[in-house]
Amino acid sequence: MRHLLNPLDFSVQETEQLLNLASDIEKNPSKYAHKCDGKRLATLFYEPSTRTRLSFEAAMMNLGGTVLGFSSADSSSASKGESVADTIRVISCYANICAMRHPKEGAPKVATLYSGIPVINAGDGGHQHPTQTLTDLYTIQSQKGRLDNITIGLCGDLKFGRTVHSLIESLVRYKNVRFVLISPPELRVPSYIRDEVLKGFEYEEVTNLDDVLPKLDILYMTRVQKERFFNEEEYIRMKDCYVLNKDKLTLAKEDMLILHPLPRVNEISVDVDSDPRAVYFKQVQNGVYVRMALILTLLGLA
Repeated sequence: MRHLLNPLDFSVQETEQLLNLASDIEKNPSKYAHKCDGKRLATLFYEPSTRTRLSFEAAMMNLGGTVLGFSSADSSSASKGESVADTIRVISCYANICAMRHPKEGAPKVATLYSGIPVINAGDGGHQHPTQTLTDLYTIQSQKGRLDNITIGLCGDLKFGRTVHSLIESLVRYKNVRFVLISPPELRVPSYIRDEVLKGFEYEEVTNLDDVLPKLDILYMTRVQKERFFNEEEYIRMKDCYVLNKDKLTLAKEDMLILHPLPRVNEISVDVDSDPRAVYFKQVQNGVYVRMALILTLLGLA
């Protein structure tokens, strides 16, 4: 039995196989419509989610399977004090595979120690978000045709942004990837990313987005996450640090991609949505194909 806690749980070759499977699913959906007939996915979401939870559910239903679960800790026995270990033992009696989102780092890892079914980390605190990373990789590859030889700018909340951490850890496995880390000093990437993950790699840290836009092949925007702040005054001070609008895009390459894990607040103006470089809603659709491929892979049905 295999789990997915971290995008690095899959080798580069396994990641390539997964992305190729997602591509085939996108092109031939009917071929996979009954692959999971009789199978059940449990979505254990202790934290609010729209895209991730619904895309897991859509993925399983597209494969012919069914879904059960809860969408907040308040609607589960966690509100009565039940542990993650006990919850996963119970869920293992009902489902064939589960996706778990939890506000505490490491909770999905704890679940794997007691689970009788594959566990997918659907986001744990500010730590990892591997299925979003696989979606990001698929979006870049399908739009650019490659995952190497790119300059990617990651902009916004790089301190608490689990999608950023996971994406950096994945992209360092490819050749000639250059990172531009764009954030206020207070929201820099954690020191372990700089000192361990990016050690020996080409990267720069800047505070001004306009200065680096012309050299980017990909701009990965993120929101400043209110739920990660303990002080609302600090959040209000930071939330408008970077706003991408149509005027700023005149500085960018004609083929630069704009990605965003969503939800957005105001860091990308709505006038950018019609720009062909904006692929963040395509990213959402890609997430369904990737999660379909992942479910099939972990259930041994690929």
